[in-house]
Formats: sequence, C-alpha cells, structure tokens
Amino acid sequence: MRIGVLKEIKADEHRVSLTPAGALELTRSGHTVLVERGAGESSALADEAYSSAGAEVVEGPQAVFDRAELLLKVKEPLRDECMRMRAGQVMFAYLHLAPNPDLTRELLESGATYMAYETVETAHGHLPLLAPMSEVAGRLAPHAGAHLLERMNGGKGKLLGGVTGVAAASVVVLGAGIAGRNAALVASGMRARVTVIDISTQRLAEVESMVPAVETLMSNQLTIEQEVASADLVIGAVHVPGARAPLLVSEDVVATMQPGSVVVDMSIDQGGCFATSRMTTHRDPTYLEHGVVHYCVGNMAGVVPITSTLALTNATLPYIMYVADLGLSSAARADPALARGINVMEGKVTNSRVAEATGNQYFALDSLLPIEYM
Repeated sequence: MRIGVLKEIKADEHRVSLTPAGALELTRSGHTVLVERGAGESSALADEAYSSAGAEVVEGPQAVFDRAELLLKVKEPLRDECMRMRAGQVMFAYLHLAPNPDLTRELLESGATYMAYETVETAHGHLPLLAPMSEVAGRLAPHAGAHLLERMNGGKGKLLGGVTGVAAASVVVLGAGIAGRNAALVASGMRARVTVIDISTQRLAEVESMVPAVETLMSNQLTIEQEVASADLVIGAVHVPGARAPLLVSEDVVATMQPGSVVVDMSIDQGGCFATSRMTTHRDPTYLEHGVVHYCVGNMAGVVPITSTLALTNATLPYIMYVADLGLSSAARADPALARGINVMEGKVTNSRVAEATGNQYFALDSLLPIEYM
C-alpha cells in the first residue's frame, strides 16, 4: 500500500503522524511511505531520518495526495486538504467531528473514507488511539492552570501547591478517564488539593488507587455547582466517543467562580464541557469570561511535539500496519475496534453519534461494508 504522511498545516500544530521508526516498519513490510518534505521538522525528525528508513521524501502536499492510498495526519483536515481528497482514498487522523458539521459536510463531499483515531474503541470501551494524547493533555493541564493562576497571567495570584502555613489551591477535575486521572496525578504531585468528579464509581476507585491523596465525588448537578464555585482551578476532562462533550457547567455557575479563577477545558475538541468555552490556540490561548480565565486550546498536546509524536506512533502504528497489510475492508471486518474508527465512508456518515451531533443521516457500516459482527 502507498501511505502518505502530510505536514500539519493547522495553526500551532507541531506534531507529525508517523516517526521514521514507524516508516521503517512499514517499508520493511513492503509498503511505500511518502513523506512531505519538512513534515517532521517541528518534532525534531529530519527528512534524512525518513529517507534512511526507506521512505520517499516528496515536495509539497499535492505529491502525497496524488499518490497515496492511505493518508496519515494528526489533526483534522482543513478545507484545502479536504478539496484534495478523492473517492478511494482513506485518511486516518483525529477528526473530532461532533462539534463541526461544516467539516463533516466537506468530508462527505470528497467521497473519501475517514477514520478517526478517537473513535477506535475496543469492546471494553478502551480508546487506544486517544489514550496517549489524553495522557499528555492531562499532564499538561495542571501546568497550564498553575501558570495562569499567577497574577501577571490574569489569575488571582495563588500558588498551586501553597507553602508552609498557607493553604494550597483547590483543583477540581471533571471526569476520571485517562485525561482526568493524569491531571489529578500531576496536580496532586504539585501539592494542590484535588477533587475528582465522575459518574462512574469504578473510575473514581481507579483514581483513588492511582492518586491516594485526591478526594473523589459522584457527579450530580448540585455537587458540580458547589465544587466549581469554590475552586481555584477547574479542569474539564469529559469525553463520550464520537459525541459532543456534555455541557456540565453552565454560564451561571461560571459566574459564581471567584475572579481570577481558571478553567482549563480539555474537552474543547468535542465542543467543550463549559457553556463559556470556545476554541483557542497556543498563540492566543486565553480569554476572560465573568472574570474567569479560560484556557481552551484544541491541540494541547501539540505544544510538546517530540513527546506527543512518539507516543502517537507507538499507539497508531499497529492499526496503520493492519490496514496497510489487509486493506481497509478486510481489516475492518477482522477488527471491530478499527471498524468503529470509520466515521465517514463513500459520502455517508457511519458513526451514529457523529451523525446525530452533526445533523446527518446515519448509515450503519455494514450497509456499505458487510461485517457480520456489527
């Protein structure tokens, strides 16, 4: 199979979808890997490293679009990239379509097939390709929050970990999945007072096992309102695969927070879990709403591209290899988790949650690609 690696063009995105080590594994298996020149530079991966791994470095994105059958990206394609896609091609990337009906329409119009890393889901509900970036973002969130709590950065002027004789800051984490657990781990390590809220007692128990110092609370509206109102830093870490993130915190509740408090919404890729959230960038990461500092960067993990790129390839390469070796149809028939990653195929939405969120008709994948187990 001919596999293309595109240079990311989204603002402030420095990751790349495949490392030279990943390219080597693919070329050794007989596949052709086409890498757009400069694709790995921001992740400290030189073109020469890809060439040494057997990949072909090509000039510009069109050379990749013209020749590749499977195209790899990190973030969702922008309009210019959608217009270059054609029927018969497959793209594998983080799509996050639920809050973006316009992008969904562009993908449908291209006639190509699009697989989302974030909806590859095992029978036990594990999201193996979202997990590494959730871990990175979770560990970054308390650092971002601590920085923004400083007075010169718009915060109330409170040290996350406090000092001897002075109380530490209060951190509330909404969601006890991978991102939330890692946020709690780092915030606790910074000596903050951490409370984690979730609807699952099992997940809360996992947090307590991983981070004994945290307090855990079952999620309900009253608890969320009370805890958010008194928090110095609130980290949103809720996720429903393929669906828009649930709105857990209303604007009225944000308005009850103390001026200079901080919100870090890691759910923003799926629309955000605060009513006051809107997408920001690393270049312009924050804004004030009701005196509360909001940090809603959609590609948080992109700020540490070396770590993130290595972690991403570690997770995605087995699935990329599977598709390359078997072809998409056979790979999807053989692996239900991979099949759940297909969001758009042949101009139709094949993920029910994406269809509902974007207002499109849903077509079961087995109506386009007969799969006995679905």
